[in-house]
Amino acid sequence: MRVVFLNSLEKKDGGAMIRGAQVWIGEEDGVWRMGWNEVTADSEQEDLWYEGASWSEMLHIYRHRLAAKLGEGFRPIMEGIWDEKEALTGRGMAAQKLFCYSELNSNEPVYNELTAWRRRKASSERKAPYLIASNRLLRMISVFLPQTVDELLQLPGVGENKAGEYGAELLEITRAAERKRGFPLDWVEQEIDDEVFRTWMYKQKEVKYRAEMEKFNVRRAVLEALAAGLKVEDICARTGIERRDAVELLESLEKEGYNTEDLVSAELEVMPEAEQQAVWKAYEELGDTLLKPVLQKVYGPEASEGGSGNLDTLYERLRLIRIRYRRQRENARHAG
Repeated sequence: MRVVFLNSLEKKDGGAMIRGAQVWIGEEDGVWRMGWNEVTADSEQEDLWYEGASWSEMLHIYRHRLAAKLGEGFRPIMEGIWDEKEALTGRGMAAQKLFCYSELNSNEPVYNELTAWRRRKASSERKAPYLIASNRLLRMISVFLPQTVDELLQLPGVGENKAGEYGAELLEITRAAERKRGFPLDWVEQEIDDEVFRTWMYKQKEVKYRAEMEKFNVRRAVLEALAAGLKVEDICARTGIERRDAVELLESLEKEGYNTEDLVSAELEVMPEAEQQAVWKAYEELGDTLLKPVLQKVYGPEASEGGSGNLDTLYERLRLIRIRYRRQRENARHAG
């Protein structure tokens, strides 16, 4: 096997190395292999992380697994273990340190009160909770306890609109709690140990790369399902994703040039041809950016108020026909 990449790492405790490791990538006859060799004073262990023909798949696994090891405290002896294009400086770094501090110094009573407020607000406004505020933002608010709108605006993730819409209610909660340190928050940087922050950053990368790897695996499974002539139901069973997510992924794949017509045809077999033509005509009249106007044009203004199951089915069919509509429009554009 030809080794094409090798880097050494070490894990220290109190300045003394307690573990050593190597991450490596090799190739032989078109097959990629990637592994992790870990050494202690008493033992040596090799873990094969990947073996296969896909460089892209291997890269996703490499990033995720390596970020996990760095999050455990391993550090490369030589930098350049991956391309750090996302290096943060200035305000970006300051924001990450605020996130880090708030997650390592939680204020659970206030955080729980804020999440309960978010549930009530999301229910009353019929919005997804994350559109009101993310968990990360609520945790930061619970730790730093802003007392004024100006202080609230100093937290990353809070803009004028959010402060104007929800600021009064958020401040009513935070003002009722005792605060030990105030604003501005320039004291936070001195409170975070550099190595602790570095480990926290690697753990954020692990979460990010795990999500990317999962998306990659779902995408691959959908492509395999397309090649096998399977339907949306089969894709959902294979990947665990919802039907809407599967159809949205099909739209994305079609944009990339993959042919989804066999699956689209199979799914639309139960839809009357006249109904399909009505949807097509509505796209020609209204455009294909927004689905709700097309839904109401074809099925009537009251259609968007129908039962969730039937409404989901209608929107799914609109998306499937939109795949065809966009493909034909793109083909016509190239032909012209």
